[in-house]
Amino acid sequence: MTDYLPPIDDVRFILRHVIGLDGIAEIPAFADATPETIDAILDEAGKLAAGHLAPLNRTGDQQGSHLQSDGSVKTPDGWQDAYRHFQDGGWQGISASPNHGGMGLPLTIGAAVAEFWHSANMAFALCPMLTAGAIELLTTHGSPVQKDLYLTRLISGEWTGTMNLTEPQAGSDLAQVRSRAEPDGNGNWLVRGQKIFITYGDHDLTDNIVHLVLARTPDAPAGVKGISLFIVPKYLCNENGTLGQRNDVHVVSLEHKLGIHASPTAVLSFGDDKGAVGYMVGKEGNGLAAMFTMMNNARLAVGQQGIAIGERAYQQALDYARTRIQGRDTKTGAPAPILHHADIARMLLRMRASTEAARILALYAANQLDIAHHHGDAAIAANAQARADLLIPMVKAWSTDLGVENASLGIQVHGGMGFIEETGAAQHLRDARIAPIYEGTNGIQALDLIGRKLLRDQGAAAFALMDTITTDIADNAFEPSLGTAISQLKTCTKQILDTCTDDHNLAQTVASPYLRLFATICGGWLMARSQVALDTARGDYSSAFITRKQASITFYVTQILPECEMLHSQIHHCLQPAISGQPGNIIMEIETAFATD
Repeated sequence: MTDYLPPIDDVRFILRHVIGLDGIAEIPAFADATPETIDAILDEAGKLAAGHLAPLNRTGDQQGSHLQSDGSVKTPDGWQDAYRHFQDGGWQGISASPNHGGMGLPLTIGAAVAEFWHSANMAFALCPMLTAGAIELLTTHGSPVQKDLYLTRLISGEWTGTMNLTEPQAGSDLAQVRSRAEPDGNGNWLVRGQKIFITYGDHDLTDNIVHLVLARTPDAPAGVKGISLFIVPKYLCNENGTLGQRNDVHVVSLEHKLGIHASPTAVLSFGDDKGAVGYMVGKEGNGLAAMFTMMNNARLAVGQQGIAIGERAYQQALDYARTRIQGRDTKTGAPAPILHHADIARMLLRMRASTEAARILALYAANQLDIAHHHGDAAIAANAQARADLLIPMVKAWSTDLGVENASLGIQVHGGMGFIEETGAAQHLRDARIAPIYEGTNGIQALDLIGRKLLRDQGAAAFALMDTITTDIADNAFEPSLGTAISQLKTCTKQILDTCTDDHNLAQTVASPYLRLFATICGGWLMARSQVALDTARGDYSSAFITRKQASITFYVTQILPECEMLHSQIHHCLQPAISGQPGNIIMEIETAFATD
């Protein structure tokens, strides 16, 4: 497996010249986020990723995590030492509030270094990823007592956090949650039920684990309005934070998965004996709303997993293409590495260009969240929140789809050797495949984009973003291509608003291609912005970086952006019957499409 080199120059270029992080530094809360500080953070994060996490990626995949006979979970060799390095560096609290021990740096910086963790070792990085979500949830919804006891220890990395939503009968449909919570007579609750697919539900990295659990109280109504949220720690705690007795929560089993073998995905049972003691977060019946704080954090982070795996697969494929001698150079006739073959170069450029475009979009979305949460002007903050809400489903779905596609291309570049586990190329595809399913499948993200983000405000946020793009690309060299794509997006958006407001089945048929259309255009816009930035920042970067970036930009705009025409056509043909007032839909004619003799 190829050594991992964090793309620090590309991240620096994006932060400084493309999304304009200097504007964030003007916000008082981020006064310490100077270019010098950010450079130092990126460098140190890169050293941890390359030096401590990446070397464990292969061995972690081979060993996996295991449930021991005593009910404990053992992580792979080297995991505990790597976690100590991570904890000692204070990395868990990079974007957390200084009021509870965090560094207080922008979420944009936390997102940038999180990509390094996931590229280096996705199975390891899942643990701090879920903890970061728990930190944001308790920062927003926790009581002062909960913040002092749990939040401070999560931020320090002393404890880790989990998210407990899914149950055997309730996958994405959380209205079906059956776990129960009853008053214990002491002001707290006793939780009973089973949760599945719990990432790092148990492990040996920390002394305690803070489970955030959705459950129903006795008089709760049916549906999502009857769900409350509870802190259920693995060990009960004394007021000073020392650990008391073991809580009634136990691992039933660990899942046997396609990838991320080193990440223990647990089936957890709560309350098999006297009941698992839980502490309600926020108000009764408001659990799902609070949990969405954690889920939105996780959706942005999962999108970065796709980017991270795409980057790692690209680096490995490029290294192989440089060293694998096969065929001959068409100019000299001499034996040549496969990098000289045009089709190999095409695949590698596609991997790099799409990954870089998705990286900018993810960091831009994180940047909007920083403005939304900390800007002093309420109107600017509200507009930034609306834009972030619009972008997050795109970041999650588009980036993770690209991660799978690029990991698959990485195998293709290797040829037959890519299908052999020893090269390590196959692990990237196996690991990447969970990301389009995590935190709401990509189909759910597409429905969220159309249902909650487009139809709910009748396209206000979407058209505002399109206007920004149109203004931004004026006089840009790539304006003709992007202008055509924006025109197609506006047409599709108007047609969806006209036909799908009262027809949810029709909305479902076009949701996924619409999301990909919108995201692909956003990627093109940000690559065009990168072109302008490249022209003004040449003196700050090596000639090799400038050459690579120019090739990525050109390839994206000329080879990937034209796919918008196909997506526009797909959407149009699905909507055309409704536009013309005719019945029928090419996808939703279920009985015809799946008819049997």
